[in-house]
Amino acid sequence: MSGRLSIVATPIGCLEDITLRALRVLQEAQVILAEDTRHTRTLCAKHGINTPLRSFHAHTSEDKLETLVEALTGGAHYALVSDAGTPLISDPGAHLVAEAVAAGVTVESVPGPSAVLGALCVAGLPARRFTFEGFLARGGKDRRETMERIAQSGATTVVFESPHRIHATLRELGEQLDADRRVVVCRELTKLHEQVLRGTVTEVRSALADPPKGEITLVIEGRTASAPVEDVDVAELVAEWQTEGLTTKAMAKRLQDEYGWKRNTAYRAVLDAQDD
Repeated sequence: MSGRLSIVATPIGCLEDITLRALRVLQEAQVILAEDTRHTRTLCAKHGINTPLRSFHAHTSEDKLETLVEALTGGAHYALVSDAGTPLISDPGAHLVAEAVAAGVTVESVPGPSAVLGALCVAGLPARRFTFEGFLARGGKDRRETMERIAQSGATTVVFESPHRIHATLRELGEQLDADRRVVVCRELTKLHEQVLRGTVTEVRSALADPPKGEITLVIEGRTASAPVEDVDVAELVAEWQTEGLTTKAMAKRLQDEYGWKRNTAYRAVLDAQDD
């Protein structure tokens, strides 16, 4: 009988941020596969979990991977965790999951904390469409092309960055982005010294310590393609929105969101249309 591989999300900081189901699955599993067993042991001790720990990380050999898959196909129940957050997001678990799926093993998700979603929730930027780029390349063509892609993207972008490289990354982004494009630095999310800095690249860089400490998730506003003012029949739109009961502020926000206009331009256009 095929076994089961449980992909278990664990806290990104506060050890209380774990679901009841996750605690049960970690207790029931025969083995917990951990990126860093020392880190996971702290979590287990906090919640009284005595399941044996076994390391599984980016340097795990192919032989060990095959042994794990054989055990799973033989009926074992393993739980996979990362150091923090949801496994497979910028960690080595994807290879194991792919091999387990190919072998017919049941793979289940035990959802929970995620630094990506946590940062999007507090950033105050559009989150309907977003791209996750993981950790940026340290240099070379890959880094340059990624920066250019982020600058041209219309979707919000989320990246992970180290505290030692965040200022360099912000500086490079500042060379690519429009001056008023917003970014958000989320540092130490859910931890005692959590910090969220919002603003332009220049504003955020000036407010951020050099170097800062802790884990950093960077959220970058997408590029808005602005429609020329003369190409939009604002009077017709305003008349339609008035029948819907929208306020002046709400109508200006619609022009910002749908046509990429600056706030002052949109607000003035609505007022002019109402005067006419």
